[in-house]
Amino acid sequence: MRRHLVGGAVAVLAASAGVGALAPSADAAPTVDIRVNAGTSLGTVPSSGAGLNTGFGDEHMGDAKVTSLMKTAGVRQLRYPGGSGADDYHWKTHTSGDGSGWIPSNTNFDHFMATAKKVGAQPILTANYGSGTPQEAADWVKYANVDKGYGVKYWEIGNEVYGNGHYGDGKGWETDNHADKSPKEYGKNLVAYSKAMKAVDPKVKIGAVLTTPGFWPDAEKAPGDSADWNNTVLSIAGRSIDFVIVHWYPGGTTTADLLNTPSRIAGVRSSLRSLIAKYTGSRAASVEIAVTETDAVGSPALTSQAAALFAPDTYMTWFEQGATHVDWWNLHNGTDQAPTTVHGQTDYQDGGILSAGTCAGGKCQPRRDTPFPTYWGIRSLTALAQPGDTMVKSSSRNSSVTVHAVRSSNGGLNVMLTNKSPQNAAQVSLSYAGFTPAAGAVTTVSYAKGDTALTTAKRGTAAAQTLPPYSITTLQLKPAPGTAGADKPTPAPTPTAATPVVSAPGTTGTRAQGEIGAPVGQPTPSSTSGDLASTGASNAVTYSALGGLLVIAGGGVLVLRGRRRRALHGK
Repeated sequence: MRRHLVGGAVAVLAASAGVGALAPSADAAPTVDIRVNAGTSLGTVPSSGAGLNTGFGDEHMGDAKVTSLMKTAGVRQLRYPGGSGADDYHWKTHTSGDGSGWIPSNTNFDHFMATAKKVGAQPILTANYGSGTPQEAADWVKYANVDKGYGVKYWEIGNEVYGNGHYGDGKGWETDNHADKSPKEYGKNLVAYSKAMKAVDPKVKIGAVLTTPGFWPDAEKAPGDSADWNNTVLSIAGRSIDFVIVHWYPGGTTTADLLNTPSRIAGVRSSLRSLIAKYTGSRAASVEIAVTETDAVGSPALTSQAAALFAPDTYMTWFEQGATHVDWWNLHNGTDQAPTTVHGQTDYQDGGILSAGTCAGGKCQPRRDTPFPTYWGIRSLTALAQPGDTMVKSSSRNSSVTVHAVRSSNGGLNVMLTNKSPQNAAQVSLSYAGFTPAAGAVTTVSYAKGDTALTTAKRGTAAAQTLPPYSITTLQLKPAPGTAGADKPTPAPTPTAATPVVSAPGTTGTRAQGEIGAPVGQPTPSSTSGDLASTGASNAVTYSALGGLLVIAGGGVLVLRGRRRRALHGK
């Protein structure tokens, strides 16, 4: 396991203007118009559904309570053996690095697979690129799929390999023992990994690590490079891979920034699809996009309500844009940062969805395995959709309320509404095309600030709802009598390609994994101090996030070992 701690600068933001500036006025807002076109399909909810990261240092990932919580939350994919830790991990010996560090014995590969089976989740594995070999990875495929019959389909080759120090100050956060750390070398080795692994099992799918378009080091060229990371890697390995991997850490100076970041996903998807089409030829349509890490790191909120609202909106937006995997960071994470207060709620600055029970700054988290609000945000997806359901087109006339809609297999229509105002209730008016809802009160499943469970109730109508402040409300609508099956969703036209997201020229400095990048079309502000990032929604320079955090369980307590980055508070 690893990382995702927000540095002191973010704590300052959370305690001062970064949060206070978010609060809207208490004046009543106008009614928000929501439109749902239930006859226009955006594709089906992928079989993996909501995914989650797990790590070889998490000795509690297979506990009965933990697996039950994951299963109930609808987790359909588990990523293993970690983030940065994957590039130090040797699956056969269940050791990390030189093998001198303690690792719990109940987190080896077979134990992980037993956990995945209990949860009902498919695995996605990260082969060790940093300190491993193609043969080690091929042996893993043989053990998993030939010897044990696990049928593991998805294999990433390394984690955030571009963080190996090839760019910026040369230090990086990702282990990479290759003498040549260039994208050209990664591309060549990626071909070798793919060849060796598919020789064992031709059905496995191989994933290439890409930089997220618009986020450092996208579009960077180090001395000696002829092209940036993505173009170089795909030009060499495009015909040897089956999916591309990006990590989505949009961050933001304020919680409002964070909650607006899903609007940037379409541009990122467009850039990735352009790259895939350029280098994979006739196979382009079958090459998948996997978002194998995401959370709210880089914003003031990691466990509090804003992060909970961010989670389902991010999952669904990526699914609507064609991603087949979205995995939240992390199951348990831990932190060495003192809690902050975000909109009156304690935020434990922890990237996990379940409490690790750690203490920092003289204050302790809730009892271990207590669900954070982010858990309930992810679990809210179970009220909206099941794998195979059809996502349909929907829109909001006001960015303060987001909407996602799904035609369920039983003929109904589920509509998820998120009120992003921390203070004000939202009045919404809904209209429908391609679906006629039954009259009368509707079943709603909601999660509001301060709740410790999802609440199911009969409330409002299909045409009008009042959404509590900072809440997720899903309407579960039945068709009017005599209309069921009358309308079947038709495929949506290909979305208009957004302007490809590119990094501004001249961006320099070390950037950590969770660090936010420059907004589309806006340069990353420079600084004589270096290591600065622009926010996700404004030109203000605020801070740089921290680098990888490796969390190793020791004696029942998560011990943090972080590769730290400077945290600078900009002007």
